[in-house]
Amino acid sequence: MRWTIKPKPSEEKIKHLAQALNVEDFVAQLLVQRGIETFEDAKNFFRPSLDHLHDPYLMKDMEKAVERIEKAIENQERILVFGDYDVDGTTAVSLVSSYLKSYYPDVATYIPDRYKEGYGVSFMGIDFADDNGFSLIIALDCGIKSIDHVAYAKERNIDFIICDHHRPGDTLPDAVAVLDPKRDDCNYPYDELCGCGIGFKLIQALGINRNQTITDLVPYLDLVAAAIAADIVPMTGENRVLAHFGLQVINSDPRPGIRALIHQIKKQTLDITDVVFIIAPRINAAGRIKHGNHAVELLTEFDFDQAQQFASEIEAYNSERKDLDKLITKEALKQIDENNEKERFTSVVFQEDWHKGVIGIVASRLIETYYRPTLVFTKSGDKYAASARSVKGFDVYNALEACSDHLEQFGGHMYAAGMTLAAENYSVFKEAFEKEVEKTIHPDMLMPEIAIDAEINFSDITPKLIRILKQFEPFGPMNMTPTFLTKDVKDTGYGKLMGQEDEHIRLFVKQNGSEGIAAIGFGLGDKFDLTTNQKPFQMAYCIDENEWNGKVSIQLRLKSIK
Repeated sequence: MRWTIKPKPSEEKIKHLAQALNVEDFVAQLLVQRGIETFEDAKNFFRPSLDHLHDPYLMKDMEKAVERIEKAIENQERILVFGDYDVDGTTAVSLVSSYLKSYYPDVATYIPDRYKEGYGVSFMGIDFADDNGFSLIIALDCGIKSIDHVAYAKERNIDFIICDHHRPGDTLPDAVAVLDPKRDDCNYPYDELCGCGIGFKLIQALGINRNQTITDLVPYLDLVAAAIAADIVPMTGENRVLAHFGLQVINSDPRPGIRALIHQIKKQTLDITDVVFIIAPRINAAGRIKHGNHAVELLTEFDFDQAQQFASEIEAYNSERKDLDKLITKEALKQIDENNEKERFTSVVFQEDWHKGVIGIVASRLIETYYRPTLVFTKSGDKYAASARSVKGFDVYNALEACSDHLEQFGGHMYAAGMTLAAENYSVFKEAFEKEVEKTIHPDMLMPEIAIDAEINFSDITPKLIRILKQFEPFGPMNMTPTFLTKDVKDTGYGKLMGQEDEHIRLFVKQNGSEGIAAIGFGLGDKFDLTTNQKPFQMAYCIDENEWNGKVSIQLRLKSIK
């Protein structure tokens, strides 16, 4: 682990904000590090408001999209809402289809089969639309590179509206409207929305056209919050506002499908971390193991008993996904070991019977052991298909682009991507990718980093600080849970190892005669010896609250010890 302390902003900015907000300097420092420098910035950060959402009509082509949908309704055309099989895609399809169905019945949904059709807009999907009399397809979380598909649909008199958040290529598809803030010619003020977020902007624009207010659309924000959490987009700007209000919906009055998932896990109040690790994997499991349609069925079901039935099926898919994920990770690690590939700059592994639905998760698991850009391939028809995952700071999409001569297709973003190639190109691509990463990666990126926000003493951890930190939520990229460094810490002698294989530690720590504070370190069992015999140590940690038997106490979540 590489410990780095984030650069400290200027004293002047810190002092100015600390005085304006009546907070300690290090709290002001945390805020300035997040780009919050004035009282007004802080007010917007601590008090998210639906008024902070931008006018959807600022997005390029939004007017065209709304006009085409209204025309379809007026002419009683059939509308097909198409989206990818992951959380972002299935929530986006559920959101737009359920909104349109609230006032127009002839709307259907289509999720491509991960195994037969692969990622994104498919020819099979367009044929389905053609065979069933659909004349308008709204594509969500995909389509920005579907030039041939849109042309194919046009020949069949089917129009496309594309709502995507991935990077466009040099040419845009010839669709009626292309909603994507990452378009070079789009001046929309915020370009980090997820696919479901773009879908929400579309229904917001439709709502304005129908004299609805933003309050009328709040019930749809449970879906948007799930997508923002799952897609790991920056927790800034509009995303933070949408996630904040979406979490309120999840915890107060979620749609029956999400309520059924929460009912399965028996947890009272969910934060964004729960959505990432509990809700999202279950929604994803449908598309990974069976079919993404099952997720859309769950998320658009309004009968709670039926939703519970769907949720229990999805729970079974999720259990199967976990078993596959463990097995394939074990096999992939063995392959790296047997091929003597531990010292490489990349992990690229292939086995033809690996389940295509979990290779992305396996890529993330491999990074936990070998911290480097990782591709996991399996056989898909007569091709090889892979999921890519990257390490902090390294753009795997750019690396794939540099090797794209060997690929048939690829897409994605900085930290996650997918691709296919011909079987005979696998070995040459593997070496080209290794060389490209070796050439472009900074050596520091090959060691996991703990980015520390500020050094504090235990005496700084007060009820007021905890109240303020709670208001930093929801956390996510660009607004991560603050990580603190405290030096000269000692365990009070009550430290112990936990877990079946002593892989975790629980300590009771103090500093300079302070009262003891409970601290827990998952996966830090090997650091236990550093804490024994009253030896002083340093720790990097986040501040949590632990609830036990109705009693709430402070607990430090250890990230590392040295």
